[in-house]
Amino acid sequence: MPQFPSRFPLAHLPTPLEPLPRLSHALGVRLFVKRDDQTGLAGGGNKTRKLEHLTAEALAQDADTLVTVGAVQSNHCRQTAAAAARAGLRCVLVLSGHPPSSGVTGNLLLDYLLGAEVRWAGDRPRDAVYREVVEAERAAGRRPYAIPLGGSTALGAAAYAAATLELKAQLDAQGLAFNRIVFASSSAGTQAGIVVGARLAGLRSQVLGISVDLPAPALQGLVARLATETAARLGAPHTCAPDDIAVNADYLGAGYAVMGAPEREAITLFAQIEGLLLDPVYTGRAAAGLIDLIRRGVIGPDETVLFWHTGGAPALFAYSDQLTPTPDH
Repeated sequence: MPQFPSRFPLAHLPTPLEPLPRLSHALGVRLFVKRDDQTGLAGGGNKTRKLEHLTAEALAQDADTLVTVGAVQSNHCRQTAAAAARAGLRCVLVLSGHPPSSGVTGNLLLDYLLGAEVRWAGDRPRDAVYREVVEAERAAGRRPYAIPLGGSTALGAAAYAAATLELKAQLDAQGLAFNRIVFASSSAGTQAGIVVGARLAGLRSQVLGISVDLPAPALQGLVARLATETAARLGAPHTCAPDDIAVNADYLGAGYAVMGAPEREAITLFAQIEGLLLDPVYTGRAAAGLIDLIRRGVIGPDETVLFWHTGGAPALFAYSDQLTPTPDH
């Protein structure tokens, strides 16, 4: 049996597994959603599961500060700030670029409300600034616990191995099986955990990550390496090769966090047909890929597909000018 690490309780688990009947009818494929947008911590999202393990380790190491890194509208940073607040820890976030010139909104607003201290990378490489901030915290006599991008370590990814066992219990209870499990993939932790969990649970579903920023070979390599490390950490060693990892990188559009017409359509479709909120960066792009794969017949009408919703709705407010209907609509 796998040996899962200690948790600091943050998430509302299990998250719901729900059918999407109206979207299924509209697209012609039987669709379900795993609602990790409802993990419950300051707007929810997939990082809350990972942060249960990471925060537990930080407390076990007597840390007094969580330090992490991300983009301006990082869901991970928002959830890290909330986890720190719940655990009574300081939080320092290293964010890309410069402070916004007009208005603080979306995840960044929540970062500040949650008490995080923000350090801006400016024109310098973000990871270099992140490392400097960690060292500066130590030099100041504090005890920082450093969380890399997305919380994507073997410890963090273990949470998604557990989540996949949670899913398996729901499938057994409802008499369901999925041909594919589709979700947004970027820093590799969520996909690595699901890959390991699917093997532990005996699931035969394709575990398909829709890349939001990396070419397929790069992301496959990251996921394979992290999945191998995660399996070893759980005491269930298994070597994953890049060719074992299913990634589709056909939907990168104009780049990371640049919302185009496919993301806008997916966000609108999910909202207006199922009342389900996606975000412009991750779930919107993954859903756009899912919709296109269905329309092109890559995913056939006889399949049953799970869309694993990883959260991110607070970022919608940072894209309000691109999502607000024009007067003639």
